[in-house]
Formats: sequence, C-alpha cells, structure tokens
Amino acid sequence: MSSLARACGAGLVAALLLARGDVPARSADAPPELWFWYGVNLADAASLTRLEGVWRRAAAAGYRHVMLSDPKFARLDRMDQRYFENVKRVKALASSIGLEIVPGLFTVGRANGELSHDPNLAEGLPVRDAPFEVRGGVAVPLTDPPVVLPARPEFADPDVRVDQGVATIRDNRSRARFHFTVAVAPRRCYHLSVLIRTDGWSGEPLVQVMAGGRAIHFLRSLGVKSTQDWTRHDVVFNSRGNSEIELWLGAWKPAHGTLEWKGWKLEEPGPLNIVRRTGAPFTASADPSAPATAGPREAIEGRDLDPVSDPLLGRTPGAGDYTGWHEPPVLRTHLPDGTRLRCSWTMAAIVYDRQVALCLSDSGTMALLADEAERVRAAFTAQGYLMMHDEIRALGGDDACTRRGLSPGQILAQNARDCARLLSGAHVYVWNDMFDPYQNAISGYHLVDGDLSEAWRGLDSSVVVVNWDGDHKEESLRFFADRGHPQIIAGYYDGRVEDVRAWLEAASRVRGVTGVMYTTWRDRYDDLEAFAQAVRAYH
Repeated sequence: MSSLARACGAGLVAALLLARGDVPARSADAPPELWFWYGVNLADAASLTRLEGVWRRAAAAGYRHVMLSDPKFARLDRMDQRYFENVKRVKALASSIGLEIVPGLFTVGRANGELSHDPNLAEGLPVRDAPFEVRGGVAVPLTDPPVVLPARPEFADPDVRVDQGVATIRDNRSRARFHFTVAVAPRRCYHLSVLIRTDGWSGEPLVQVMAGGRAIHFLRSLGVKSTQDWTRHDVVFNSRGNSEIELWLGAWKPAHGTLEWKGWKLEEPGPLNIVRRTGAPFTASADPSAPATAGPREAIEGRDLDPVSDPLLGRTPGAGDYTGWHEPPVLRTHLPDGTRLRCSWTMAAIVYDRQVALCLSDSGTMALLADEAERVRAAFTAQGYLMMHDEIRALGGDDACTRRGLSPGQILAQNARDCARLLSGAHVYVWNDMFDPYQNAISGYHLVDGDLSEAWRGLDSSVVVVNWDGDHKEESLRFFADRGHPQIIAGYYDGRVEDVRAWLEAASRVRGVTGVMYTTWRDRYDDLEAFAQAVRAYH
C-alpha cells in the first residue's frame, strides 16, 4: 500500500472514531508525512553532488518524499545519455535512503521548456487593425490615434522634479512617480521607449501600464544599473480592450541616489513577437479610411506581402526564451507606395520579463504534453507526478481559445483533465492556485481574458492538491477538503520555520491533509531539520 493510501486510510478510520466521539478533532488524520521541494539541473555534475548532501540530510530528518523539478523534463528528447545516467543515479540514491521521488511536469504557465520545441504555441494577445503605409517596398507601422507624450507629465509625486523634459528623483522617502493619460486604440501593440540615467541609485525603476484601475502590463525590472549614463529602455504592451491608458514611470519604494528619465516616446511597432499557427492568423487589408489606391482590397502573403514571421520569437537568448522588445520584423511588400493597410495578428503574451504560457487550446499543445509525459514516465517510473499548472498568467485571449466558446476556467479545467489522463495509473498531484477561488481561479487575473472560476471542476477528487495559499489557509484548505481532495501543505517559502504552525492549525480543522512540504524557491535548505522538528512538535 502506498504512503498516500495509508494516510487516507488512517484518515477514514479516524473519521469513524470521531463520529463515535472517541477522538478529538485534531487527531482526525494521521500525522502528515514530510515532503520537500527540490529544483535541480540534472545535467550538471556539481548540482548532483549538492543534491546528495541535501537529500541525505532530509532522509535523516524524517522526510519521505521529494518533489523534483528540472526544466529539462520538458526537453528529454534533447538530453544525452549522460543526463539519463544522472537520472538513474538520483533514483538509486532516493531508493537507498527511503525517499519517494515525485517529478514535476507540465509547466504550462512557465512553458519555456515546452516552447523550445515550438515557440508559436505561446498563448497570445490579439492585435487588431494596426495601421501601416507602404514606403519603398516596406509596410511601415503608423500610430493611430497619434500619441505625443508631453515634456511635462500631468501628475508627479512630490519627490519628482520635472524640468525641460527631464524627470529627476533624488533620495526619495516615499513613492516617486509621474504619469500620462493616453488615448489608444483597443487591441493594439504599443512600444514605450525612454532614456534613463542613474548615479548610485539603490532602487528599482519601474514602468506600470494601467487601464480602468487595473494593470494591463506586468514587469519586474527594466534592467537599469545602479550607475549608468543615458541608456534606452523599452516596454511593450497590448492595450487589450481599452481606449485610454495611464502610463506610470518612477520609483514605487524609497531609495537613495539619483534617477533621471527623459525622451519618453510611445508608438505602435511592427509585428513584434508575432505568433504563427492555425489559431493565430495574420491578415492584411486595405485601410477603408485611406484614399483609394490601385492596390487590392486584401493583401495576401506570398503575393502582395512576403511571408510574415519573427525569427527572434522564442529564440533569444536561447530556444524557449522570449524578450519583450527587439527590433520587429520588416513587412516587405510589392504594393505601390502610399498604400494604407490594416493588419491583424497575435502577439506572444510575455509577463514579468520572460514568463510565457502555452496556448491550452491549440491541438499542438496536447501532442507536446503527451510526449513530455511519456518521456518523464519512462525515465522515472515514479508512483506519482506533480502537474505544475501554477500561475498561468495569460489564457483565453487568442483566436484558438475564443473559437471554443469556453471561459478560461473551462479551458483550464479541460486541460487539467487531459493532463491527468496522461498520468493514468499514477498518483496525480497539482498546485492549488489556478483551481483555488481564494487565489487565482478568479476573474481579472493578470492577462487572462475572462473568468477562471470553475477551473476546479477539471480535478478529479483523487488528485492531491499541493496548497500554498498562505493568505487564505482556512478557506482554501476547506474548499478542497469539501471537494474530497487529499492535500499537502506547501509551507515555509523561505520564510520563518514557525509559520508552519498556522498552517497546521488550519489543517487540524479539515480532513485529508496527508503531508507538509518544505518549499524553497531559493535553494535554501538551512532550515530543513528545524522545519521537520516544528511539524513533529505540533503533532
């Protein structure tokens, strides 16, 4: 009998005892088993040496399960024999010290590994009727309506001094931002460029794009150095369904040093990061608002326009890597000068600098995930696998999704069902957040076009939920418990060891919490033993 079955069986016996009044509520389930998270590059020999040290410590401290992540699990078809020898070495180690390995796969929200096979499977945002004019054999992008950002912003916080088109921030004690309100066209791609100079700046300069009181672009860093001369920085965003936006630039936290901005400019670029697949067509037609020309009413690739693609899509700096800004591809054409065109396409939805999700509605996606599941299962022959469906920040906006007539939650639910079937015969685990109405299964999540509620209907009750909703512990744990899911608490998160007690208190009031996982994103295993002691002390 597996450890999961033993834990669930113990929970059932305890539940019967509780019904007779023989045990207190906190004893309803067996003490949770200890898990830990481990991210690694199994192609690197030095990483394996460190792994062995940590795993032996974990086993000695009472951990019995490890959730293992390696981005290369999505690229096993490209790994050499040495990599698979390392997999065998890790499996042998785990067996010798009594650890069960649960590999993580299906990183559909951070899909760089999967997208290295086909960058055009990226989830996209539609660009509609972008204006171009033919000049010298090239369709040049225009900006309609025209945008001119004035030298003086319409608002600035007190710590921002604006003089002759230069915004200066020095040793700000609170937020120091300035902003412009801009009329834009809905569902267009926009490029903001700005020059930034710093001198001993200790903070992180940022740009935020807002519409209707919500962010419509998400960026963690502009890549500004602490000290640099005037350097251009670029931000690309989709206006989505908005005809007016607010551009905010500056510093959101107190900082020391000097930060200067100038030369801000907003324009529509060409087909930057254009996605080309069946569910993401490129179309071009004559601009109905322009004077009549001798050109055709519809411009066709291969006849009037050279084939349109972005060779840097998902290829820079390496396979599966996306950049928000690079020089867009040139639209070369045989149409006469002065011809006005309106072009539509799909741009890759890039969030937080590099994060890109798979399009869950394209048939190529499931073929890719099926191949990934087959290879990972063959390599590990594990008893269980973690579906890494977390933080899927773009979904439901491109043509492949909208044609289905389903909400983002329904699309995600179907994908979760399909992925779980690929793992049939094994225990299936999944992160909670995208299926949690108290976390990300909501309306208005990042660049998701619609409502993610009902996503939880894609999870059979046998799926074990790995719950990290620390802000709503009680509500989230109870929600999944009421739906019959066993759960594992993903505690720690590089915080305080003692914080796990609040999790355990919340878990004591629901059924089916079978495990507690030491979860670190910073490869910080200093508190591995203390965490185990804290869990045992509670029980």
